[in-house]
Amino acid sequence: MKKVALSVIFNIEYGNQLDLNKLDIDLNDGVNFISRSRENLGVYTKVKKINNEKIFKKGSITTSLGGSYLLSSFVQKEDFYTAQNIKVLTPKQPLSDVEKKFYCYAIENNRFRFTSHGRESNKTLDDLLVPQLEDFPKWMENIEIPKKPSKDSFHNNQKNLNSDRWNFFELGRLFTIERGDVVAREMHSNRKGIPLISSTAKNNGVHSLIVKNHEKHLFDKNKLTVASNGAVGETFYQKRNFYCTHDINVLTPLFPMNKYNGIFLATVIGNEKYRFNYGRKWGTRKMEKSKIKLPSKIIKNDEHAPDWQFMEDYVKSLPYSSNL
Repeated sequence: MKKVALSVIFNIEYGNQLDLNKLDIDLNDGVNFISRSRENLGVYTKVKKINNEKIFKKGSITTSLGGSYLLSSFVQKEDFYTAQNIKVLTPKQPLSDVEKKFYCYAIENNRFRFTSHGRESNKTLDDLLVPQLEDFPKWMENIEIPKKPSKDSFHNNQKNLNSDRWNFFELGRLFTIERGDVVAREMHSNRKGIPLISSTAKNNGVHSLIVKNHEKHLFDKNKLTVASNGAVGETFYQKRNFYCTHDINVLTPLFPMNKYNGIFLATVIGNEKYRFNYGRKWGTRKMEKSKIKLPSKIIKNDEHAPDWQFMEDYVKSLPYSSNL
């Protein structure tokens, strides 16, 4: 693969070098303000238009030259201004969004060469070596780019989390709890394989996708996974069949669980993680005796039971719930 300087593919210039504290915020009709953040495509807020200040066009790439996550690079979806220490890359020839994102990844993969407040990339970004356009991997064109999620809720019937109606319930009476049996390094990866859940706090707990293995326990979907080691207490609802490592407790419901009340429960259980750490694990026996507080209702003789329907309805009332 032949590499060329980034400036061969892009026209590169400094952004506006603006200070946010000197600008007026305008969330309705303003222009995107790009910071050195790694989140939200670098968009920090919207600001009022500034006379005689260049507005960069959507479709350009922004790259941070300093900050805590140096070389964060994004294709901007709207016109924008920038903060200080950001460069703007405009393709010298038409590029698809996927090709632009490929170069964002190529730029970010050079992050190890630089340090924040030390060896920053101000002077060397233009000469950074990246793959030439002819070597762009064509298979990337077939990747489906996820659509922006809708902010709509499943329904507009707002629910109030009235803490007076909550009671404690033992996890062992709500779920059967068992451990996983996979050693991640012994598995073979496959991009179209089965999720392997590990003790990570990211990506719904998915470590990788692996080839089906008949010697290991394949868990059915519609269960919760809780890290008992590592990122102890991180809890996720699993909507696909999955494998998991020894560091994961799998919670199989003893009640009619669905993705809505399942997500509610994952949040409540995850909030217990402050009780545990690398020294104090959350094994299956300890988890069976652990109690969580849940919305409840009286069923008979003042006996309380979890109110599964309330939990489902509450999640359905939240913004973005229509995407679940």
